[in-house]
Amino acid sequence: MHDDVNDVNKEVNKTIALLVINLSTFATAFMSSSINIALPSIGSEFRVDAILLGWVVTAYLLTTAMLLVPLGKAADIYGRKKSFIFGSAVFTLSSLLCSVAPSIAFLLGFRVLQGIGGAMLLGTGVAILSSVFPAGERGKALGINVGITYMGLSTAPALGGILTQHLGWKSIFLVNVPLGLLIIVLTLWKIKGEWAEAAGKKLDYAGSVIYGLGLIAMMYGLRLLPQLQGVWFIVLGLAGIVLFILWEMRIKNPILNMRLFTQNRVFALSNLAALLNYSATFALGFLLSLYLQYIKGLDPQNAGFVLVSQPAMMALVSPFAGRLSERIEPRILSSCGMAIIVVGLIPLSLISENTPLPFIIACLMVLGFGFAIFSSPNMNAIMSSVQKNYYSVASATLATMRLCGQLFSMATVMVIFAVNIGQAQITPEYHSMFIYSIKTAFTIFILLCCGGIFASLARGKLSDIVERPLHPPS
Repeated sequence: MHDDVNDVNKEVNKTIALLVINLSTFATAFMSSSINIALPSIGSEFRVDAILLGWVVTAYLLTTAMLLVPLGKAADIYGRKKSFIFGSAVFTLSSLLCSVAPSIAFLLGFRVLQGIGGAMLLGTGVAILSSVFPAGERGKALGINVGITYMGLSTAPALGGILTQHLGWKSIFLVNVPLGLLIIVLTLWKIKGEWAEAAGKKLDYAGSVIYGLGLIAMMYGLRLLPQLQGVWFIVLGLAGIVLFILWEMRIKNPILNMRLFTQNRVFALSNLAALLNYSATFALGFLLSLYLQYIKGLDPQNAGFVLVSQPAMMALVSPFAGRLSERIEPRILSSCGMAIIVVGLIPLSLISENTPLPFIIACLMVLGFGFAIFSSPNMNAIMSSVQKNYYSVASATLATMRLCGQLFSMATVMVIFAVNIGQAQITPEYHSMFIYSIKTAFTIFILLCCGGIFASLARGKLSDIVERPLHPPS
C-alpha cells in the first residue's frame, strides 16, 4: 500500500510539474514573441529609431544570456524549485513595471529586470522536467514543453496584435501578471520535494562576472559598428569569453564544466547546432513585424495573424517530433529540420514591397515545420547526454546557446540597420533601404543555417554517450 501511495504521489508530482513548467514556458514564450508586434507602437509613442527599438528586445536577451549559466548552477546548489519560484516572482513584478513604464529608458531598465526573472525560469524549467520524468518518458515531456513554447509563440502575434491595437502596447506585459501569480501559487501548493544534486558546492562568482562582462562588451561593440571603437569592444568581449573558458577549465567548481564540451561530442555539437539555428531564425519575427506594418501597412492585429503561421506550425509538430526522437536518432531528425529551414529562408531572401502575403505565410509555415523537427530532438539529445546532477547546467547551457543565438541574430540586424539606415525612423524615404537590409539579413541567416546542418550531422550517435556516461570531476 505504501508503494502504491508513493507511485500516486510521483504521478501527481509529474502532472503538476509538467503543468507549472509549461505555464511558465508559455509566459516567457508569449512575452518574447508579442513584443515584436508591439515595437512599432512603442517606437511611435517614444519616438525612437529602429536600432533603439531593437534594444527593447536585446536588453531582455542580453540579461538572460548573461545570467542563465550562473543561475542554472545556483539552482543545482540551492534547489531548482526555490530558484523557479523566485524567478517567477521577479518575472511577474517586472512585467507589471514594464506595463507602467513612462519612458524608453524606464522600459529598457524594467526589461533588464525581466531578463533576470526569465533567466531563472529558463535555467530551471527543463531541468525540473528532466528530474521528474524518467528517461523513457522524458522525450515525450520535453516534446510537450517545446510544443507549449510554440503555442505561446503562436498565440502571441495574434493576441499581442489584438491587445496592442485595442488596449495599447502596455497590455502585453500586464497579461503576464495573473499568469505569474498562478504559477507561484501552484508551485508552492502542489509541487513536493526539491532538487539540488550539487548541494554544498561553491558558486563561481569570478567566472560569472568575466562571462557577463564579455557578453556586454561584445553586444556594445556590435551596437557601435561600423565605428572602429565597436571593433575594439568586440575584441575585448571575445577576449573575455576566452578568459572565461580558460578560468572554468582550471577551477574546482566551475559554473560551466568545459569537459561537458571536450569529452561529450553529442552535447557540444548539439549546443553548437542550437546556437547556429537561433542565430539564423530569431530576428525573423522582428524583421517581418516591421515589414508587415511599415511596408505592407497592416495594423498590429492583422500583422499578428500573418506571423502566427510559423509558431502555430511549430506547436502542432513539436510533440510529434519529441516522440519520434525516442525512435529515430536525433541527429538525423535535427539535420532534416535544419535543411527544411533553409528551404523556407531562401524564398524570403527575395522579398520586396510587392511580395504577396500568402507567399510570406507559406514560407513561415515551412520554417515552423522545420524548426519543430529540429528543436525537440535536439533538446532531447542534449538532456539525455548528461548525468542527473548536470541537468540544470545542461538546461541552462542550451538556453544560453539559444539566447546567444538570438542575441547574435538581433545584433546582425542592428549592424545592417546601422550601415544602411543609420539612426533614423523607418519612414517612406527609407523603405527601399529597409527592404535591402531585410534581404541582406536573410542571406546571412541562410549561410548560418547551412553551417548548422553540418554541426548537427557531425554530432555522432546518442547511444554512444548513454552507454558510456560522462563523469566530469567535481
